[in-house]
Amino acid sequence: MSEEILINVTPQETRVAVVGGGAVQELLVERAASRGLVGNIYMGKVARVLPGMQSAFVEIGLSRAAFLHVADIWEQREAAKPIEKVLAEGQPLLVQVVKDPIGTKGARLSTQVSIAGRLLVYLPASSPNDNPHIGVSQRIEGEGGRQALRDRLRELVPAEEKGGFIVRTLAESAGEQELRADLDYLRQIWRVIRERSGGCAGSSTPQLLYQDLSLAERVLRDMASADTARVVIDSRENFQKLAAFAESYMPQVRGKIEHYTGERPLFDLYNVETEIERALSRRVELKSGGTLVIDQTEAMTTIDVNTGGFVGSRNFDDTVFKTNLEAAQAIARQLRLRNLGGIIIVDFIDMQTEEHRAAVLDELKRAIARDRTRMTVSGFTALGLVEMTRKRTRESLAHVLCEPCAVCQGRGAVKTARTVCYEILREILREARAFHAREFRVLASQPVIDLLQEEESASLAMLSDFIGKPVSVQVETSYPQEQYDIVLM
Repeated sequence: MSEEILINVTPQETRVAVVGGGAVQELLVERAASRGLVGNIYMGKVARVLPGMQSAFVEIGLSRAAFLHVADIWEQREAAKPIEKVLAEGQPLLVQVVKDPIGTKGARLSTQVSIAGRLLVYLPASSPNDNPHIGVSQRIEGEGGRQALRDRLRELVPAEEKGGFIVRTLAESAGEQELRADLDYLRQIWRVIRERSGGCAGSSTPQLLYQDLSLAERVLRDMASADTARVVIDSRENFQKLAAFAESYMPQVRGKIEHYTGERPLFDLYNVETEIERALSRRVELKSGGTLVIDQTEAMTTIDVNTGGFVGSRNFDDTVFKTNLEAAQAIARQLRLRNLGGIIIVDFIDMQTEEHRAAVLDELKRAIARDRTRMTVSGFTALGLVEMTRKRTRESLAHVLCEPCAVCQGRGAVKTARTVCYEILREILREARAFHAREFRVLASQPVIDLLQEEESASLAMLSDFIGKPVSVQVETSYPQEQYDIVLM
């Protein structure tokens, strides 16, 4: 499928949309105030060692200490020592962020540094012996082709070179000159990191040694391929930076980069803004009339498939089957658009035949095969649900662009006016027993006051007689439905 990469840049944020098949397939957002940390390398300081969890908290200069598990300490994998024998509080440590902070969790760290290029990933400390380790991406199939790539790289890497390399998928079609340029680029970055780490080893404060490329540069490095028709960017300054980056590092892509100068905003032109709004909604309308209902919780994401208004067949089983097939394709796209990770449970409409279930599962697997993020599909459970996992590497689109509702506190619902009304009556009774006031005044939203003055006016009068004090009401237009105050006069 031919793709176009659209890049919208403002001083505050960079947004990227990958468009293919006439629809937006992926969305990425990076804000200057909260730029992602994955790939950053720090000289950190061990803050706490937790033997019971075999982990440590490491200060790297963020608001929350980052987390390091003993399994992510590369130097001790062979020795298998407990973490308290490896680390001590106050110890300086070279670490790399492998997972951004998500929710209340701090960043996840590793001491195995990996530096990504376009064709290769360099692992400076991955080889304990004298021969550099060379791995190959799992996406490259066929042992013959994998071995040929290893042999090509060994010819370019001296036997005495420390560390190792992982060959990325794009290297399959790369020439020797491109591989050599990638090697030189990665070695130069590691030399700079080592020089900086030596200069701050005695410092008492954490230091950032290396920051990963900007979002636009990472997209160009990782997503631009032979299937990419063009890369369109709407900022002249960033177009020049991206062109210079491509010129020196990816000359074969330079001709695909275009500067958009039209009056209409780039994302409006390609209908991306509408897709972003849809990607923040619970409901996704299918072309057939069916719907997906997507609920993202802290533990997992659930996706419910409904037939909705689909009446395309007189046979109900066929209607269900066709809706589920369409839903499988839509689910794969929504996972990419929303960047949903972790455990994902899909509740397809119940199917009577095993043949239909197998076909829907195959369609789902085909649809997610083009996802750049690692995924697994476990198949149908005994309850008829499909269990999936998708590697979580950064916040979802909803977590980047939204926050919990100030009114419902993320519950997705608010108390009814009648519920709030009864709370107010109980609260007046409590305060009448605790305080000696001359009068009570209720401040609340319009629906609650309307209920107190109309349907519940008798209840309010009975309460006033019971406590022997007058009760007045007043509308506060700025109050949401759940908020109220009782003023003692």
